[in-house]
Amino acid sequence: EISIGGREINTFIYFKIPGAAEDAELAKAIMSRNFRPSVIGPESWEGYVFSDMEIRIKESTDLYGAVLWPSAMVLCHFLETNRDKYNLTDKNVMELGAGTGLVTIVSSLLGAKVTSTDLPDLLGNLQYNVMRNTKGRCKYTPLVTELIWGQDVEQRFPRATHCFDYILAADVVYAHPYLEELMDTFDHLCQENTEILWAMRFRLDPENSFVDRFRQRFQLEELYNLPSLSIKLYRAWRKDRRTKDQGEAAA
Repeated sequence: EISIGGREINTFIYFKIPGAAEDAELAKAIMSRNFRPSVIGPESWEGYVFSDMEIRIKESTDLYGAVLWPSAMVLCHFLETNRDKYNLTDKNVMELGAGTGLVTIVSSLLGAKVTSTDLPDLLGNLQYNVMRNTKGRCKYTPLVTELIWGQDVEQRFPRATHCFDYILAADVVYAHPYLEELMDTFDHLCQENTEILWAMRFRLDPENSFVDRFRQRFQLEELYNLPSLSIKLYRAWRKDRRTKDQGEAAA
């Protein structure tokens, strides 16, 4: 239990939790990271607590990607409570589809050098939230920049000079027409030593189909399964890296 601004926040550490009761408890712990302002002010915001910090997020309800979805909270909770195994300090991290910026902010608070990306229309609100919550708090100032999946990715992020330790994604897969472009973007950015941490809410068949196609290119490990939230959290890496690792182990 931690205290932030006079509020007592319950936090639990879990990893690969089985069973309905544990699922419900973990989901409750994750959702408890969210709080509402006690006094309504001139600007509306949602509050979150991660890394012992109060984070204020401004949403934009007229833009689908500028609303914070629970998958982002699941990913942030995982990153904070598994810092020993997934240490982001001084790591090069990219977030795809950053939306309101919560995952970027938490990753930055955990010491990462973050490149936060989304569509041009979302960058204003994203930049506002990121700067508001990281200025003076983080070792590295996050870079907020445009990325349209499948367009000019090599020109914007050449593989020779842009090597990421982690690619983070929360709720980027849903019923939109750019799933193949998203797949190609994952494929370009994920190099031999890159790991993908990806939280996804399952709504319709496209999510299941995307996972099946994703497995054709990447090794996939399930880290969280939260039926009460319809969310799964995956870790992924290139298949050819696993083949190489196995060959070295056999030698």
